[in-house]
Amino acid sequence: MLRPKLPTMPQPTGLVTPPAVVIEPTTITPGTPHAPSVPVAPAPASTRPTVQLTPGTALALVGGGTAVVLVVGAVLVSMLLAVAITAASVAVCTVVLRSLLASQHRR
Repeated sequence: MLRPKLPTMPQPTGLVTPPAVVIEPTTITPGTPHAPSVPVAPAPASTRPTVQLTPGTALALVGGGTAVVLVVGAVLVSMLLAVAITAASVAVCTVVLRSLLASQHRR
């Protein structure tokens, strides 16, 4: 009842071989390099708008970056503080349990 049922693989009916690929040789004729006859036109100007930073947007970017750094720093410091408090409480519990166990052996 609790044994897993393994799927059975169907047996192949015959020997399976991949089809043979026929490679035909090609002849390579050396060519002479030629210069382009049509002069190359300059690339068309981009129609995308350019981004211009005004003092207000630069100040907003700096403020946003500062806020992100402060928030991430506060989160990391709080996580470190939580780990430190947990380690200290575990150490205090260990000392208390050790002293309780040692006092039982003396009696």
